[in-house]
Amino acid sequence: MTLLNARQSQVSAEKLQLLEERYAAIRAAATGDEHTRDITLRSLKRLINQLREEIARFEAKMPA
Repeated sequence: MTLLNARQSQVSAEKLQLLEERYAAIRAAATGDEHTRDITLRSLKRLINQLREEIARFEAKMPA
C-alpha cells in the first residue's frame, strides 16, 4: 500500500500506535499458549514495520 495524502499518513500513524500498544500488552502478558503468542507477536511486528516503512516513505516524499 502506498500512502497518497496526509490524511492516510495520519490514519496509518494512529493504527501504528494501536499495534505497538497491542504488541507491548501481549509481550508483557505471559499467559496462554507460548507458540500462539510468538506467532501473534511476529505477525504484529511485521505489520508494525510495514506501517513504519510506509509512513517514512510518505514523509520522505513530502517537500521540506
